[in-house]
Amino acid sequence: MAQQHDLFDDIIDISKGLGALKDPFSGVTDALLGVESAEAPIWNPADYKERPRPNSIPCLVCNYEKSSCTACIDACPVDAIEIEEFSIEVKDTCRKCGLCVAVCPTDAFVSPKIMPKKLYDAIAGAAAAHDTAYVTCTRALRRIPRENEVVVACVGDVPPEVWFSVMADYPNVSVYLPLGICDNCKNTTGEELLGEHIATAEEWAGAGLGLEVDAKDLTCTKRREYERKEFMDNIMRTTGLAVSKLNPATAAVASVTQRLRDHTKKISELEKTLRNACGTTTQKRRRILTQGRQLVLSTLQSYPELAENIQVKTPECDFSKCTLCGECVKICPTHATDLVGAGRFTVEPTYCVGCGLCAEACEEHALTMVEHDASDLVVPDPEAEKKAAEAAKARAEMEKTKAEAKKKLNKMLDSVEKLDK
Repeated sequence: MAQQHDLFDDIIDISKGLGALKDPFSGVTDALLGVESAEAPIWNPADYKERPRPNSIPCLVCNYEKSSCTACIDACPVDAIEIEEFSIEVKDTCRKCGLCVAVCPTDAFVSPKIMPKKLYDAIAGAAAAHDTAYVTCTRALRRIPRENEVVVACVGDVPPEVWFSVMADYPNVSVYLPLGICDNCKNTTGEELLGEHIATAEEWAGAGLGLEVDAKDLTCTKRREYERKEFMDNIMRTTGLAVSKLNPATAAVASVTQRLRDHTKKISELEKTLRNACGTTTQKRRRILTQGRQLVLSTLQSYPELAENIQVKTPECDFSKCTLCGECVKICPTHATDLVGAGRFTVEPTYCVGCGLCAEACEEHALTMVEHDASDLVVPDPEAEKKAAEAAKARAEMEKTKAEAKKKLNKMLDSVEKLDK
């Protein structure tokens, strides 16, 4: 059902028109005088690219030189990555495409522009404020992006974990890639990766991602409720009047910033819960939660029914072959594995990224990577459980009160009936 247009919407529309009338000839004057506006941003694709910084500590190959992991090397379109003597080197030939960051399972490459949480915040912010948000690359857009357009060096930079979280929370996100745009791109591995990442996320989320191929179809329309909230907040800042109290519907709409802050808080609370439950190994080593896994866990906490769509791999131990050497625990990049009690092998599935390094390093072949659904990744939310328990208690008390009231009413009616007789 369409929202009814009211006085506030009329005022907002009028204010937009007045904004354009403040200096209607400024653009014409500048053009005639050959003056360029100092505030006008300039399109520069380099602003959306960044050379990744390698971190050898969590790298699988650096931890175990016989590791079969070649994800970053395979993704690099110009062979700019070398791993030798337990160290990662990114050569000067790097195209700053960021694909190595997206495919590394252990966050061994750092690029602040495209870290999973930052990507989620950028896409979620655009989607929360607009009817449609678009994710695209520098070659596809070729201009200054609008508020609802998120630009990355390559769409393949967005890992499946980010797509999954975005699709679960915001169904109004699309990818903008004109037909044939990837054919002549020098990031030769990007198209294959973006296809794999999106397909994986769609399978996990049980939903499809939108695709736009024509620039004419790109829109930039703010959500009505967000526009109203933004307008009211502006009046409050400039006049000090709590105008939003005049409209309960407007007052109830949370700002985009608050939604992102709540998401960050939720991840922090989730990490705290995990840390208190199983955050360290018996050797007092702190377990590491990758950013991609953080997003998956927070999403599954809100949508636990999606866990059955996700297939993950964790090591399973054949204790008849295990020699308790501890090599699997020593080389685990996220410290997800452990030897407890009398040396019994265990793994914390929430921290395990399924890299298989422990199985590769086990000389006795006691460990095997087993695929299963992600039900083990659904972390209980203590706060939500507390609220649910309180709600259930309140319902029970209400039912009890209703039953007692009904009993008293029946008793009164019986008394009245006896008086009539």
